[in-house]
Amino acid sequence: MATTASTAAHTSLASVTLEVADPEAAHRFHTAFGVDAYVRLRASEAHSTGFRGFTLALTVSGPATVDGFVGAAVDAGATVLKPAAKSLWGYSGVVQAPDGTIWKIATSAKKDTGPATREIDEVVLLLGVEDVKATKQLYVGRGLTVAKSVGGKYTEFAAGTSSPVKLALYKRRALAKDLGVPADGTGSHRIVLGSTTDTFTDPDGFAWEAAA
Repeated sequence: MATTASTAAHTSLASVTLEVADPEAAHRFHTAFGVDAYVRLRASEAHSTGFRGFTLALTVSGPATVDGFVGAAVDAGATVLKPAAKSLWGYSGVVQAPDGTIWKIATSAKKDTGPATREIDEVVLLLGVEDVKATKQLYVGRGLTVAKSVGGKYTEFAAGTSSPVKLALYKRRALAKDLGVPADGTGSHRIVLGSTTDTFTDPDGFAWEAAA
């Protein structure tokens, strides 16, 4: 049994694959935006309407860097969902890529302490789920390790060594509100999570597959 527990402890998010209609166009956008190292692309005709239930969030050093990433995204064809602005906890903006993926760029700093850079400190995949506690328990049962948890509102998992993206759970309606979009949506999430172990689909329909 000790061997099984040890194996499970190493389960983590290995990769993030976005399903897009035009991989070449999506790659051009990601390169211009500066996030091509963080996500994979797969051609797909899957359909979705409204909120797809997740966002990819970039954490950067300061407001000027947030503005730089938002500007680069817009120049590459993205739509601004929430203009970059100060909030209680920092400074952030939200954009939607031409392929439909929502990206949030944020910093906890309210003032710049240096010039703008193109460096990303952290990328977090936030899944909007109906029941954070239940999904957390499911993922823990599959071997993911909780790094931070705030009741039934938010859970962050320890990052694996194989993926540059962290995984976190947020309540779906709260996530949609934070992004400035209606919470309703149907169809495919159009995202596939690479697992270091097996293939499964969680209660909210997010698909995991054994990473190659």
